[in-house]
Amino acid sequence: MVAYDSLGATYARTRRPDPRIARQIHAALGDATDVINVGAGTGSYEPPQTALAIEPSQVMIDQRPPESAPAVRAVAEQLPLRDDAADAAMALLTVHHWADLATGIGELRRVARRRIVVLTWDQRVFRERFWLVRDYLPEAAAFDDTRATPTDQLVDLLGGARQEPVRVPHDCVDGFGAAYWRRPSAYLDPQVRAGISMLAQLGDDAIEHGLARLAEDLATGRWHTRHAELLTLDTIDVGYRLLVADH
Repeated sequence: MVAYDSLGATYARTRRPDPRIARQIHAALGDATDVINVGAGTGSYEPPQTALAIEPSQVMIDQRPPESAPAVRAVAEQLPLRDDAADAAMALLTVHHWADLATGIGELRRVARRRIVVLTWDQRVFRERFWLVRDYLPEAAAFDDTRATPTDQLVDLLGGARQEPVRVPHDCVDGFGAAYWRRPSAYLDPQVRAGISMLAQLGDDAIEHGLARLAEDLATGRWHTRHAELLTLDTIDVGYRLLVADH
């Protein structure tokens, strides 16, 4: 997670919370009176009842708005909290960065009295449905193969959980991996790519040929012809999943 001392420098600009996804996350938290946000980053999607944010990168902590919940620099595998510290714990698009997933999930279960909410993605669905990694950047798909955890494995580690698809709006304001599925030219912007870990960690050299092909297909109109059906959709399911586990 120290990688975010460099990768996270643009997050306050490119990774703003999308209100539609926020509503789904907050609904999943239910009536929790206090929430611990683990791998909290710049504070996206934190509900008002967030009691504490846990984040290992000081660069990310420094980008948190002044009104955010207090933040502690720590890792998921060793939360500086007592048992049953809060009603709920949440971990949003972070578990794939943890050094020891089982230990980190065990810590979530230790500190949450009632509920755990995890936002992740199903890599099998993602690499099949998301045109960017399927058609242009197979290197990014291969990279995510090495770090994505199968959702079934996460469910087992959580001791059982229900899964909710998180559909991505066509005008999503949170610039995560598939946020620009209907705005393909955005992926040619270095600042956009800097806020997407699968692209930023690979580096431009590894993906330059795929990006060049995308640029050419956009210039000739081939992309728009090939994906005409996508342009009629308001939302899409490319594998993002919200896992909700109750104790």
